[in-house]
Amino acid sequence: MRRHTTLRTVLSAFLVTGACATLGSAPASAADDAPKAVRAPASEGVLAAMQRDFGLTRGAAQARLAAEKEATAVEGKARSAAGSGYAGSWFTPENGRLTVALADRERADEVRATGATVQLVTRSARQLEAAQMRLDSLKAPSGVSSWHADWKSNKVVVEIQADRQDDNAVKRFLAQARDTGPLTVRVTEHKPTTLAAGTVGGDPYYTGNVRCSIGFSVHGGFVTAGHCGGAGQSVSGWDGSYIGNFQGSSFPGDDYAWVNVGSGWWTVPVVIGWGTVSDQLVRGSAEAPVGASICRSGSTSHWHCGTVLAKNETVNYSQGAVYQMTKTNACAEPGDSGGSFISGDQAQGVTSGGWGNCGSGGETWHQPINEILNRYGLTLHTA
Repeated sequence: MRRHTTLRTVLSAFLVTGACATLGSAPASAADDAPKAVRAPASEGVLAAMQRDFGLTRGAAQARLAAEKEATAVEGKARSAAGSGYAGSWFTPENGRLTVALADRERADEVRATGATVQLVTRSARQLEAAQMRLDSLKAPSGVSSWHADWKSNKVVVEIQADRQDDNAVKRFLAQARDTGPLTVRVTEHKPTTLAAGTVGGDPYYTGNVRCSIGFSVHGGFVTAGHCGGAGQSVSGWDGSYIGNFQGSSFPGDDYAWVNVGSGWWTVPVVIGWGTVSDQLVRGSAEAPVGASICRSGSTSHWHCGTVLAKNETVNYSQGAVYQMTKTNACAEPGDSGGSFISGDQAQGVTSGGWGNCGSGGETWHQPINEILNRYGLTLHTA
């Protein structure tokens, strides 16, 4: 990076790395410690989602959560009581009970004593799983979507695609499959695809014990802040699955990096709006002028907007100076590091650091996107 600046800001603005966030006018840090503890199942968010997705009242949602918690506790006891006759179990929302499939009639009373309902069947879970393993050894054609041991039917269920059920390859597979054990065939209209997720701007990722945010998708990966990780470090996504590794990283002096993407992940030209606004398509990287509106997306404070205050600013972090930064009054908080700055549909840069927070306000700097692309020879993924 060119070490020429028009303005040198001597601030103790901490990077969004492991620096601790403090109250008042202390600088905001953009990296956070690794994932926080999961909220209790009865959080407002869970209840709201259940009411929306299941058509429940708040009281019904709370009752269902309580019943599910009880069923979870019963399942372990019932499984032990069933012994080798255990043939699976399932929760039924309509009655709030756990049902245990049982292949050993003599153990029925013991299982019922745990609080479970019993359904007598002919095959144990071990027998069904053995049949599924035999099925796993066969080579399935693309017209076969999936198969699994189904506790309710006490058989192995094979799903095939409706438009491929007459294919000779599918018919041959099913003929072989029926020799592996008890089988039920279901027809589906859907073809399965991997569901890890695309790399969406603003989403979280993890490097060791640090959480940062994705900046923008590029062909082959995504860009983010350099202080979030060094070259070669492994990166995992929001769901804990492996994404890739830092292929290049620079900090201080610069504050940018890029991560390659693979293992079921792919790139998409989108910045997440976190429900505040619609998810934003990225169509280019034309740089917005000072005074223009600008928004940023990050995994902690989500979506916030402000104004471009200055460009080509040197920020003197405790770890060293970073040059040619753009300053805005869009707030940020720990964990937002690396996240997207966007103006309209044009990518602007990746979040570096700042001061303040999204309760009282503050200022945040980003590393301009075009310099990152040029430095590593990357191409922005655009819609």
